[in-house]
Amino acid sequence: MDSLDERTGVGGERVSLVPWTERDLWLLRRLNSPEMTEHLGGPESEEQLLVRHRRYVEPAPGRMYRVTLADGGETVGSVGFWQRTWRDTGIWETGWGVLPEFQGRGLAVRAARAVREAARAAGSHRYLHAFPSVGHAASNAVCRGAGFTLLGQVDFEYPKGHWIRSNDWRVDLERED
Repeated sequence: MDSLDERTGVGGERVSLVPWTERDLWLLRRLNSPEMTEHLGGPESEEQLLVRHRRYVEPAPGRMYRVTLADGGETVGSVGFWQRTWRDTGIWETGWGVLPEFQGRGLAVRAARAVREAARAAGSHRYLHAFPSVGHAASNAVCRGAGFTLLGQVDFEYPKGHWIRSNDWRVDLERED
């Protein structure tokens, strides 16, 4: 699959999801700023970024994407979904980041809707979850806008060894929205 387009959002910009490649390390570095990782425990070291990049490139259950504007192809951020065990059940988890200069335009909501459809198409798991920090208003708004249901607050470990209070948002991938 070359890319996925999010075509919903009347009057808004469309986004495309382009599978992550070796050439996308620059984006991971841009998203690793103190501003962008404030709710995630802060920036990662270069070594940690290289390990993350390798995970994004290698085939695995799930997929990471570079988010681009559908008209023009300009890169605006990243989104993806990956497998995890949550409460003794296999699920898909999702996360995203939109570069500061593109924030406030609804692009993260469109990317989250598109990745929801990619996770649905991948099968394997009934649910897609997102776990933004309870204090991260923008990411919680993305979950609402992308059709996730708030299940409540949970203690969540991210990154490893760093516990945060998160909201548990979920989409039932077996239901059509």
